[in-house]
Amino acid sequence: MHIVVTNDDGVNAPGLLALAKALMKLGQVSIVAPDHNWSASGHVKTLHRPLRVKEIELDDGTPARACDGAPSDCIALAALGLVPEPIDFVVAGINPNANLGHDVTYSGTVTAAMEGAIWSIPSVAISLDAPEYHRGPLDYSVSAEIGRQIVDKFSKNPLSPGVLLNVNVPYLPLVEIKGFSITRQGLRIYRDELVKREDPRGLPYYWIGGDAPSGVEEQGTDIGELAAGFVSITPLKLDLTAHQAIEVITKWNWSN
Repeated sequence: MHIVVTNDDGVNAPGLLALAKALMKLGQVSIVAPDHNWSASGHVKTLHRPLRVKEIELDDGTPARACDGAPSDCIALAALGLVPEPIDFVVAGINPNANLGHDVTYSGTVTAAMEGAIWSIPSVAISLDAPEYHRGPLDYSVSAEIGRQIVDKFSKNPLSPGVLLNVNVPYLPLVEIKGFSITRQGLRIYRDELVKREDPRGLPYYWIGGDAPSGVEEQGTDIGELAAGFVSITPLKLDLTAHQAIEVITKWNWSN
C-alpha cells in the first residue's frame, strides 16, 4: 500500500511526522506537505503562479517534499505525477486542534483529503482535540496509532468514490478513549468579532478576532461524541447539493 501524507501546519510539524511513522507500518509513505503553515486555508487550487517543490529531510531523516502551495495543491501535484507510484491512500494530519461541524470547509487538513477524494483516492483527515491554549509539545502518539488503525480498516472495507473520513481524536491516553463513534456533522458555534486598528500611518486594518469556537454537544454528532471521549469518524462527501430543497424551489413560480 502506498500512502501520501500531507497536512496544513507545514512539513516540519510534529503531527505530520508522528502520523507518517505510524502509517509506515502499513506500507510505503510519501510525504508532500506545505513548506509553511496553511491553517484555515480551505480548498485552494493555485493556478496563477508556478508551484515549487523541494526535497528535504525531516528531523529524524525521513525524506519529504516541501511545496510552496496549499495542502490541496500538494495532493493535486502528487496525483498528477509528482509522486510516480500509484497512490492508494491520502491521509492529512495530524492537526493539533479538532475540525468539527462547519470547520471542514475552512480546514486545510480536511480539504486536502477532499482533494484526494476528487481524484477518487480513499482519503482520511485526522485531527487531535488538544486544549485550545496548550503550552509545550503535544503528544501525537495516540492519535497517530488511531489513524493507523482507521486507515488499515478503511483499506479492507472500501467506500464509494468521493467519500472521505473526517476523524477527530480526544486528547486522552489510549486506555481512556471510549471507542470509535460514527458521527454526523454537528453545529459549530463561532464567536468571531471584528477588530479594527490603525497602522502607523493612520490607515485602518482589520483582524477577525473573538473567542475560540464551541459547539452543540448533541449525541451522534462529531462535537458531542468527541466531548464524550469517543473518536469521532464522520464520512463526508463532495456533493453539497441540498437535495431536500430541490422540490421546494421547483414549485416556485418560474414563469415570470
